[in-house]
Amino acid sequence: MNQNYFIKNLIFIFLWLVCTLISSYFKLPVELAFLTLLLFWLVSEIIYYRHFFTIDENSKNDIFEIKENLPFTYLVLNKGRVIFTSESFRKKFLSDAKSNINIYDLVKEYESGVKRQKISILNSTYILYSQKVFYQGKDCELVFFVESLYGTNEIINDVEPIIVSLILIDNYDGVVESTEKEMFPLLMAKVDQIINDLSLEIGGILQKFEKDKYLLIFTRDKLDFLKETKFDVLNKIRSLEISNKFPVTLSIGIGFENHSLPRAMDYARQSLDLALGRGGDQVLIKDSEKFYFYGGNSKEIDSTNRVRARVKSNALSDLINEASDIIIMGHRLPDLDCLGSAIGVNVIARSFGKKTKIILNKLTSSIDILYNRLTQEKEYADVFISSEEALSFINPNSLLIIVDTHRPSIVESSEILEIAKNIVVFDHHRKAADFISNPVLVYHEPYASSTSELITEMLLYIRNKYTLLPVEADALLAGITVDTKNFAFKTGSKTFEAAAFLRRRGADSMRVRLLFQYKIDDYLAKSNAVTSAEIYNGNLAIAICPPASDNPNLVTSQSADDLLNIYGITASFVLCNDSEHVLISARSFGSMNVQVIMEKLGGGGHQTVAGAQLIGIDIKKAIEMLKKAIDEYNQEVKNL
Repeated sequence: MNQNYFIKNLIFIFLWLVCTLISSYFKLPVELAFLTLLLFWLVSEIIYYRHFFTIDENSKNDIFEIKENLPFTYLVLNKGRVIFTSESFRKKFLSDAKSNINIYDLVKEYESGVKRQKISILNSTYILYSQKVFYQGKDCELVFFVESLYGTNEIINDVEPIIVSLILIDNYDGVVESTEKEMFPLLMAKVDQIINDLSLEIGGILQKFEKDKYLLIFTRDKLDFLKETKFDVLNKIRSLEISNKFPVTLSIGIGFENHSLPRAMDYARQSLDLALGRGGDQVLIKDSEKFYFYGGNSKEIDSTNRVRARVKSNALSDLINEASDIIIMGHRLPDLDCLGSAIGVNVIARSFGKKTKIILNKLTSSIDILYNRLTQEKEYADVFISSEEALSFINPNSLLIIVDTHRPSIVESSEILEIAKNIVVFDHHRKAADFISNPVLVYHEPYASSTSELITEMLLYIRNKYTLLPVEADALLAGITVDTKNFAFKTGSKTFEAAAFLRRRGADSMRVRLLFQYKIDDYLAKSNAVTSAEIYNGNLAIAICPPASDNPNLVTSQSADDLLNIYGITASFVLCNDSEHVLISARSFGSMNVQVIMEKLGGGGHQTVAGAQLIGIDIKKAIEMLKKAIDEYNQEVKNL
């Protein structure tokens, strides 16, 4: 940029000489020559400034995909040209009070390509952190300005890679509602103080940019320190009690990438999204390879806010209205919640007059009674199809709606998932690292009891008139019933409201109960599993289910439920060898997070209800792996 400025001055001197010679040759007045010279100087300044320092306001958000630009002092350079400055930069250096300051003077000492350097601006010393970025199709430099506390004596050394973290208060609205009005400011002040103390402890840069959101930037070496402390900031926040009935919890998403600050920001955002999808109150770290999980032992907070459901309902209506046809798909070995939520989506699609198909590859004993009832209705004469039939049905304008799962590895057909251009996801399970990529709409709420509850919420706000058949109302109520274990687990106010709505629309609890009947062989298999249970660590039950059942998935889950009825048992694990898989169903009363244990085995679920499928191993090896995962979990909890 200094070379550009030198060239501009040479051009100006040349124009001045030309102007003087012309004035002398034509014997023009000296004043005219002076005015001409002044005009050339002003034009050159304007051209230079516009060429080298134009700020492209239309592209200011392309560096980071966030609503507002970062609340830090920075600018973006491209070959010496300032193409963007942050709002903080403009307020600090280019405000009206400092309008006499030339933007060039602020960066003329900057040496391109040096990642960390010191310059003096307005009698202050600033440390400039530089990072190469790809911006507006060009290779650029992102330059942060951080005011130095040590003046010109500070020694600039090689800097550690920068870590970006996003911090969110999980249940801000719930805390507001549950805290006495006059005490709420004090509670939030305590939260701010704890987070600010964390920033000071690790020498980071903290900025609160919304009422419940913070941005914290620090160096890579401090991340190891936070890991050693087990991110005790979560416990400090959770222990705050200032008239609040709901606990205050944090979700923290951390991203780092050695060579790209924008990518680190993107990783932080992905980590925060995943932390929220897993129920909050935890820390997730993402690098270029994988996610790392810390915390996540709190129960999900029930939400009474219906705005989100109404917004999702309107968005779903628009997508269905624009689609040529609808394909609904759940997970392999579907249960009543999977089928019930699929039926609910079919009701919505039918109200728009859309041709709808539900993919069902294998009929299991857990859904065969409901399936037989559905197929007796004329509306379901040709609704159910196989994956192979769906391949000939799907087209670029089809809308694929996934229910009761968000993991691509366990859907009925991964091939359909890859072909589909427009995908919607409805699920209530705690979010896993492998989420379906690029959906056009996601309604993922880990607080919900079931996906059937979420779809019932959709029905409350759907703008079209629809007919809900009694068997369809039964299907949705059965889905809620099976996942709440007869309204004993994960039931919030919305769960009972959804059940009441379905009851008013024709659901019958006795008909629903008949859907849970199972064959005598399944009952005997469940009984054998319960009676042969091993007590592990004094309060855990581990049992093996005989593989003779037609539906081992159902039997293992019901066996795990029954084991919790034994006095002194706080968690249960039932395994069953199902030809290619070893199925594991896990249950707890909440003191043990079985989801975390199942994730160690490649599964997932909720804090109180979870499961896993182990492929290519025998039942003996599976039990060894399960006990190891339990022991690791207990050690992690002990170290918190």
